[in-house]
Amino acid sequence: MLNASLLSTLLLEPKYLHWLYQGFFVTLQLSFATIIASTLLGICLTTLVDDDVICLIRYPLKMMSSLLRNTPLLVQLFFWYFAVSQLLPETLMDWLNKQHSTMLFGIMFHQPSFESVTAFVGLTFYFSAFIAEELRAGIRGITFGQKNAAYALGLTRWQTMRFIILPQALRLAFPPVLGQYMNIIKSSSLAMAIGVAELSYMSRQIETETLRTFQAFAIATLFYIFAIIFIEIIGSCIKFHRQIRVSR
Repeated sequence: MLNASLLSTLLLEPKYLHWLYQGFFVTLQLSFATIIASTLLGICLTTLVDDDVICLIRYPLKMMSSLLRNTPLLVQLFFWYFAVSQLLPETLMDWLNKQHSTMLFGIMFHQPSFESVTAFVGLTFYFSAFIAEELRAGIRGITFGQKNAAYALGLTRWQTMRFIILPQALRLAFPPVLGQYMNIIKSSSLAMAIGVAELSYMSRQIETETLRTFQAFAIATLFYIFAIIFIEIIGSCIKFHRQIRVSR
């Protein structure tokens, strides 16, 4: 039997494990918020870019999407954190850098830090461009005759996209979009570069204080693997549910 001191030496003390739990919770919060926002923004980008009427904004959106996809995420995070913050009013920056709390339905909600908001914005814009491309690939997999049939039935362009094209495109693009969700979880570790206290940041802090590099990053790796497996399980459940519906 290993005594407590030896177990603490091989692993980590409870205090540092609690740090990792906190960092993992921040990673999950940031990733989950980014997944929702980037999906919604990606759907909007796909709808606007593929609409034949809105030519005035279609090409600027294509250029923006290409720029986001072909520049490093870390550079974009630095841009949002250092460059954009210089353009904001000083009073607004002072307010963002202060802690604010709001009581709602008996629950205390704390305002996220400016670093967390910046990481959320950077990750959302970056991955929305990739999700939009995956959805566009799904739209290309739908026969053009379905769109003509919808027009013949009297549906507008937006109604055709909403009820005919987009639901099928989401089904076709689901596997690669699920892969982008996994990339969001992994890429959230780059937020440590701008001071977000997520899982990688906490692992680095533990390494600096205890010099236990292997233990800190091994446990952090297990947390990341757990999150990725959870996403894969959800994806498999959704696929299985769809197969059952199709078989019926």
